[in-house]
Amino acid sequence: MTNRNEETAVQLSIDQIVVAVNSEDPEQQFLGMQEARKMVSGGDIPIDLMIGRGIVPTFIQFLQHNDKLQFEAAWALTNITSGTTEQTHYVIQMNAVPHFITLLQSPYMDLVEQAVWALSNIAGDGAAARDIVIQHNVIDGILPLISNETPLSLLRKIVWLMSNLCRNNIPSPPFGQVRRLLPVFSQMLLSQDIPILIDACSSLVNVADAENNGIQAVIDAEAVPRLVHLLQSSDFRIIALALHIIGNIAFGTDQQTDSLISAGGLTKLGLLLQHSNGHIVQETAWIISNITAGSQTQIQAVIDAGIFQQIRHLLEKGNVKAQKNAAWTVTNTILSGTSEQVLNLIENQKIIKPYIDLLEINTYPAIINVVLLGLEKLFRFSEQICGTENLCLMVEDLSGLDKLKALLFHEKEYIKRIAYIIIYIYFKTT
Repeated sequence: MTNRNEETAVQLSIDQIVVAVNSEDPEQQFLGMQEARKMVSGGDIPIDLMIGRGIVPTFIQFLQHNDKLQFEAAWALTNITSGTTEQTHYVIQMNAVPHFITLLQSPYMDLVEQAVWALSNIAGDGAAARDIVIQHNVIDGILPLISNETPLSLLRKIVWLMSNLCRNNIPSPPFGQVRRLLPVFSQMLLSQDIPILIDACSSLVNVADAENNGIQAVIDAEAVPRLVHLLQSSDFRIIALALHIIGNIAFGTDQQTDSLISAGGLTKLGLLLQHSNGHIVQETAWIISNITAGSQTQIQAVIDAGIFQQIRHLLEKGNVKAQKNAAWTVTNTILSGTSEQVLNLIENQKIIKPYIDLLEINTYPAIINVVLLGLEKLFRFSEQICGTENLCLMVEDLSGLDKLKALLFHEKEYIKRIAYIIIYIYFKTT
């Protein structure tokens, strides 16, 4: 194929371009097409003007040639599809998509890359455009392009195209087609390339968010151990995306949460509770709180991972959102844990003092409510096991009773009511 770097020095007006591309002379066609591409790429001529002059269908016809004209036409159309929704839809209406799909089989990698780029622009323009690209069997066209020998520039564009096929969840893309991409996204999580990792993770976020069976499909694609590994990335964006998917998994069934624990997720999550970024810390604490809302085996795994040391630190010094999630971690353990696990919180983790101290955060009644819920259950638990006398003494020694009495004057009625119930039932002689 002709060297792509060959550029003509001729400059044509829009009228001359129209004449040239509609000529029967191949050299004139190429000259007009190349000049049109340069003007569109450089922003020297409005896309709407080119559409209005009726030459875009001619560009699409040139995609069916098998010479250097294809590349210039593909390049120009790629720029047009990066414009407005109306401009992209015009290209679709002129039936460009099947011709771009055919170009995916070209022996010329630069032409293939241009076709992938154009299809990415089209698929990213909304659910309707995305589905048209899918309906033309784009997945069959791109999967064979992926190998260990695929150039990085092309691979990035392929993953970006695949990512756009998973976006725009109203309506969601056909899940049977998206599922075919998941093994590739899972494999891409092993990449060292940041753009590829971001697109692969973003795609898995979309799948896990959009489909009832999306979480299980991500697990079945063997992505969980790779996502756990990405939690130690130095790139904040990758950590945030991996956390989002892992959060969905932890919010799923017990079996799905077990896949996260089995992949070593708790160790990495424990480290992230010490991260310098507050958003990552609070998201991680939210995930831990969901795990402790699961089975007693899962609660024990959290205890065994030493995570409650970091939870105690968050209760003491975390930002408000992190404190709330840490409080839920404790409350869920009290609500669902075994007697041994609850006693571990009290005796070994020394969690009760910072937990009770949250009762003083009057401006955040949601946090107070979480703690009161846990305390009420803790008293009922003690009543059944060994009586409440020792727990009452401990709470009083930690100024907990004073904090409960102060809540009797809280502006929220439900806070007053729970505080009153605890005081009346368990401290009525005080």
